[in-house]
Amino acid sequence: MAKKTFSKVNEDQRKNNLSLYANPRNLAAGSIRQLDPKIAAARDLNFLAYDIVGDTSAKIHEEKHSILKDFGFKIDEYAKRCKNLEEIFDFWSHIKKIREKLPCQIDGIVVSVNSNDLFVRLGFVGKAPRGAIAFKFPAEQATSMVEGIKVQVGRTGVLTPVANIRPVNIGGTIVSHATLHNEDEIRKKDIRIGDTVIVQRAGDVIPEVVEVLKRLRPKKTKEFNMPRKCPVCESDVVREKGEVGHYCQNKKCFAVEKEKIIHFVSKKAFNVDGLGEKIVGQLIDGGLISGAVDIFLLTKDDLEPLERFAEKSASNLIEAVNNSKIISLPRFLFSLGIRHIGEQTVYDIAQIFQKNNVIKKPSDLLKAADGMAIDDWLFIRDIGPISAKSIASWFADENNRNFLNRLTESGIIIESPKASAVKIKKLLGKTFVLTGELSSFTREEAQDFIRSLGGNVSSSVSEKTDYVVTGENPGIKYEKARKIGVKIIDEKEFRKLVKFKAQK
Repeated sequence: MAKKTFSKVNEDQRKNNLSLYANPRNLAAGSIRQLDPKIAAARDLNFLAYDIVGDTSAKIHEEKHSILKDFGFKIDEYAKRCKNLEEIFDFWSHIKKIREKLPCQIDGIVVSVNSNDLFVRLGFVGKAPRGAIAFKFPAEQATSMVEGIKVQVGRTGVLTPVANIRPVNIGGTIVSHATLHNEDEIRKKDIRIGDTVIVQRAGDVIPEVVEVLKRLRPKKTKEFNMPRKCPVCESDVVREKGEVGHYCQNKKCFAVEKEKIIHFVSKKAFNVDGLGEKIVGQLIDGGLISGAVDIFLLTKDDLEPLERFAEKSASNLIEAVNNSKIISLPRFLFSLGIRHIGEQTVYDIAQIFQKNNVIKKPSDLLKAADGMAIDDWLFIRDIGPISAKSIASWFADENNRNFLNRLTESGIIIESPKASAVKIKKLLGKTFVLTGELSSFTREEAQDFIRSLGGNVSSSVSEKTDYVVTGENPGIKYEKARKIGVKIIDEKEFRKLVKFKAQK
């Protein structure tokens, strides 16, 4: 969208006492989603074609631009062929200088391999091609004043200081808050309330304070100190040895519980459709839930009186909650939000639990965990002393044990691995590497399925790799697998091997 169009639309919004759009990107996205095509048509949207999908006679990317232009498409008239890195840097510097004069807002350039054959052979990492890279401009910065510092409490109880700054426009977005990370970072930059600071959007997304302009510092400013009491529940705050974070010691802290619930229902955990941060906050404020277990006790009658809840939306949420009650063990372990235990590690823990125990309900985990000492956890891949202590402490905590028992009483079922003993034995200990664009399932689905059958997923090919699964445009992993003799299979062979069915 042209900057002139953006300014005109915002001028019309201002005249009609309507809210203004933050930047051309947001306005363009909103225009495309308009139900009335006349509105989108009136907003002067432009499309610049940059690639052609399918076979062409073009041997280099540059030729594709010429073909697109001959077809009548608008293309990037500033695009340039560079012979070496020096020319790329010169081109980047040139565009950086003239970016404000360009008709559209940009945040960098894209550098692409010109040879189409080489581009294909380089392959992809996830959805990102190896043959092209975004060369961003420095993050946009602005000067503002720190008007206050507040402290937020996360799901693990960690306290994060956030600066309230005088609202300032950075890259088309009004910024009024900036993260200060932790007390050590505040000390390092010597940030104080009343300071004039330089703020930037890191990666053009997360606002952060870069530097304090000390020559503009008012007299008698005070250094910031992390609170000794939690700002939410007023319980003791402690900085643990060897860590930069300060933690609320109250495990029942309101803020901690809220963040725990949000994590509990997130996509990689129970994945309750329609239960986002705002709805969780609404349910807590309405006194309907105080912990994750309460979600499974909700009824349609509880929800209907709440704002934004009609009969249908209440029924949909209750249905989504009930549908989430059957869950795989890795997802369930991830939902618990155990400190220092991430998304990959829960699969390794799940394999150990299911190998030595029958896990059908949450309370079965108590017996499984009670049979393991801290040293036993250390034998699990990627678990070190800190992680081992954390998980052992979690299962020893009486509140957490009661939580698992209550989840069992609410009807949560741990899903058994979807494979017979023969299939599990077949993949147990087998290592897979995925490469290229997978078309019949997502990479996440394939990874979950491999792990559920006892296999491992690696990001690199080695002599320990058993299978390399290839999609469209496989890259150097495919070439390396060929060189060292690792078995290569396509998607069809993979589906046959594991009898894969895409998740609903």
